Formats: sequence, C-alpha cells, structure tokens
Amino acid sequence: MTAIADLSAGALAAAIRSKAVSPVEAVQAALSRLEERAELNAFMAVCSDRARAEARLAEEKIMRGEPLGALHGIPFSVKDLTNTEGVITTQGSALFVDAVPAADAVAVARTRAAGAILIGKTTTPEFGHKPFTEGPLFGRTLNPHSHAHTCGGSSGGAAVAVAAGIGPLALGSDGGGSIRIPAACCGVVGLKATLGAIPNLQAPDLFGANSYVGPMARDVADTRAMFDILAGPDRRDPYGQIAELPRRTLPAGERPRIAFLLRCGNLLDPEVEAAVVAAMTRAEALGMIVEPIELDLVAMEPHFLVLLRSLLLARLGARAEHSPELFDPTLLATIEAGRSYSATDLCEAQFARTNCFAKVQEILSSHDVIASPTLSAPALPVGLDPLGSVTIAGQDAGTIRGAWYPYTFPFNLTGHPALSLPCGRSTDGLPIGLQLVGRWHEDTYLLDTAARLEQAITNGA
Repeated sequence: MTAIADLSAGALAAAIRSKAVSPVEAVQAALSRLEERAELNAFMAVCSDRARAEARLAEEKIMRGEPLGALHGIPFSVKDLTNTEGVITTQGSALFVDAVPAADAVAVARTRAAGAILIGKTTTPEFGHKPFTEGPLFGRTLNPHSHAHTCGGSSGGAAVAVAAGIGPLALGSDGGGSIRIPAACCGVVGLKATLGAIPNLQAPDLFGANSYVGPMARDVADTRAMFDILAGPDRRDPYGQIAELPRRTLPAGERPRIAFLLRCGNLLDPEVEAAVVAAMTRAEALGMIVEPIELDLVAMEPHFLVLLRSLLLARLGARAEHSPELFDPTLLATIEAGRSYSATDLCEAQFARTNCFAKVQEILSSHDVIASPTLSAPALPVGLDPLGSVTIAGQDAGTIRGAWYPYTFPFNLTGHPALSLPCGRSTDGLPIGLQLVGRWHEDTYLLDTAARLEQAITNGA
C-alpha cells in the first residue's frame, strides 16, 4: 500500500474527501517524512504546531459536512523567497533571519484558501541568486537521488521536498530557471506560468519583471490542479489585468505541432540528448508533429547578466557595502559585477529581451509548443563554483549559466509559460528533464500536452 506521504495530491484529496485519510494524518505523514529525511536539509523553517492545528480544523470541517476547497487538507511548502503570514521569510539571507511577513503572498493566500495546509518554508540560496541550493545561513540542501550532485536551484528545497514526499505540492519561484532547474535535477514537474498569470507582487520592478511564483509537484495532473488555483488576475499586477485568463485546452484528436530545439548554441550531454530525442520519438508516436528548429539562446546570457546584476546591485548594493560579512561571497561578487554596467548596457539588454521575444513569437506562430532539454547535462557535482565554468560532454563548456541552463533563463525574459517534465535517467540514476514552452496564456494547453507526453514516457510508449 502506498504510504500517505507518497500519495499524489489528487489521490490524497480523494482519500480525504472519502474519509479514508484525515487531514491530521496527511499533515502528520508529511511532518514525519520531513523528520525521517532531515539529512536532505530542505527546510528553513517548519510550522508543525500551526499545521497540526489547521489540520484538526480541516478535519472538523469535513465531519460537519461543510463545502471543501480543491486542496482541502493537503500539506504544502513554500520557498523562502515568498512571503508567508506569521512564518519567517529570510530570503536565504542573514539580513532577514528574523523577518516575519504580516501577509501571505497572493499565491500562498490562494493555495491556503483552497484548503491546503502550510507545513514550512523550503531552502533557497541567498535571494535566489544561483542555481545551487546552498548558503551560509543553512548549509547545503541534498539531492535525494544522489548526495554527490546538486539538487539545483534556486527552488532546490521545494523540489527536494516534493521528490522526497514531504508534501505533494510546493510553491517555488523562477527568476532564470529556478523552478525548472531543480525540477529537472530532482525528477519532478515544475511550471513557470505566463508572466502575470500568477501574480507576484514582491518583485521591485513589476513592469520589467522576470521573476515568477509557480507550482511544483510529482506529476502534471497535480501541477495542473495547483495552477488552476493559483492563476487569475490581480489589479495590482501590471501583467495581471486580464479579467479572465484564456483557457485553451488540447482536444483529444488534436495533433500539437512541436518545435524541437535540441541545441541552442551549447554543448549537450549525450545521455540528455538521447533522453529528449526518445521523448520526441514518443511524441511522434502519439501523432504529434515534431519539427527541428534553430534558436541561439546562449547569446542571451550577457544581456541576462546585465539585468540580474543591475537588479541585485540596486536592491542590495548599499547593504553589501555596509555589511559584506552578512552576504554569501558569490552574491557579493554578483552585486559587485553590476557596478561595471552603464545605463546604455541596461537599455541594450532590454532591446535584446524584446528581440528574443519576437523570435520566440515567430516560432510559436507556426507551432503550438517548443520542446528542448531543460538542462544541458544532468545534476552537476556538488562543490562547483556557480560563477565558474563547467565541463559538459568532456569539454569545457563555459560558464554554468550559459552552458548548463541556457534553455531556461531566456523564457523568463520573454514571458512565455515553460515547464520541466521528467523524461528519463542517466546511467548514474540522475533525472533528466524535458522543457516545454507554450504561447502566452496557453498554460492549460501546455499542461495538456505535457500530460500526454508524461503518460507516453512513463509507459515507455
């Protein structure tokens, strides 16, 4: 019999509604698994007393026969970059070690309103600045598949929690791949929705936003269920002004046209190549139309760096100058690098962002979805310098951002929805991710396509 902690959110919700499992048992199963897998170091804070109290109230609601939300009694976690009312939000930084928000972020509030129960805050590198989940404040979060390899970042704790059965759902955030990278490393599903579909009001520049809050789960169905709850307009978000989001779906007989981007100016690990090519072969067996395309995404790295470093400098430069001892050295180096840019550099980066958007739009004018590897190689060994270079396919591939995850960060800039879906394992047992990218506000169509592929990959069809 499947342990409660290993049930999908959908199966757990059904068990709770049928009274086969109580919310108290569901929350306790997640908290017990958290204790059992404490070595993974996936949580910055655990709110066990509050979660148990909410679970008791949720159970009473069931017994009284009251209407239940879609996620009633389901335990979930939230990345420590996202505000949670009454629970610390350190942003992985010693600067905010005691910070307790007075209100939930929109995504957290919507998840809780659907009946889900927060069990804790998951680990993130300081301000989510790097793709490895480690930092001076909490140490290193371990990949449940291999402690010798990174769990990815910056939503590493969220991916690890879901993969290890510490709650079937998690909220991560994604500023350059930070949901999709750890999803690929840990073998789970992660969605970065269309810009504005899930409001994220914590970004300091809402007009130039490239950071997203989004769902992570063990399968596409749970990811879809959470997206349905999270998505919706908010008048405070400049990209969230649509009165009702479009909900294009994939009809049973429709054959999606997939633009297959195998390389984007990068080196590619042979096992990753084999896994994603096999996934596209399965897509064709399902009747999908797969056509190769070319698009140089690696060329976007210098422009992305201008935007990232300038933002961190503007937000944290004064604090870093005053109290450098409170910062992760790699974050300090990133901030300092921002001082070399001019206003012209910043404008040129925005021009490049616009140009990249136009190229992706052109591809998606004749295709429904873009498919690619999520990462150029499986999870990297721990201990690498995130600002250094990386070896891929036996060669020096260049900087980790441009070499390992060139497929992810450009779509933060273009605003298109993108998700990572498990599509196999390396010979070392490390998960491999397939990225799917859709048209603006066609998140449901993207998720429908992913669900078809997930079934084919799982069944080996």
